[in-house]
Amino acid sequence: MMIGNDWDKVLEVIETSPGFKKFLQMINEKYNTSTVYPPKNYIFNALKLTSYENTKVVIVGQDPYHGEGEAHGLSFSVQKGIKIPPSLQNIYKELYDDLGINPSEYGDLTKWAEEGVLLLNAVLTVEKDKPASHRNLGWELLTDYIIKALNAKETPVVFILWGNFAKEKRKYITNPKHLVLTSPHPSPFSASSGFFGSKPFSKTNEFLIKNNLKPIDWKL
Repeated sequence: MMIGNDWDKVLEVIETSPGFKKFLQMINEKYNTSTVYPPKNYIFNALKLTSYENTKVVIVGQDPYHGEGEAHGLSFSVQKGIKIPPSLQNIYKELYDDLGINPSEYGDLTKWAEEGVLLLNAVLTVEKDKPASHRNLGWELLTDYIIKALNAKETPVVFILWGNFAKEKRKYITNPKHLVLTSPHPSPFSASSGFFGSKPFSKTNEFLIKNNLKPIDWKL
């Protein structure tokens, strides 16, 4: 597990622990014996694209998309050329209603990651066509630790928690310097019950500007 930036130092305690090494061996075996997404070289894409130092916003997802060619290690994001999933379509709709930014023609959110938005799934792998199949295998120990590490930052961070699964991470965010935004999930099943109209994008930028930080350019 080599990220290639300051996350390696932040996560050194976990990376070097025998238990986590054993867990990664188990995940590696699953890649060898079944079809698992995202591709192995994309598992830690969120951390590679958004360093600890540069993280200004965190958007927590559940687990990767489980269809062929979709997942590439960023929550809510799909690779270019893949049909935009319904939840992401709703995120784009709220982005337009909030900031007037027209929906992108693709679902790749890499630009957000490069802007300082950590697109972190709580579970980093999934078996093909089996949503939540790798839940409770051990990824949560790592991703909970990531949330706790970001909570310890002196620089203010915005945590965006959509849906009950993401809201479970709220208990790890105790630093009063940070902003936590919660709403229902952008899924078609729940978006109309409070996600639409929640204005997470403008609220995030208002907070960043207030704290003398560069706002996120949400346009893709």
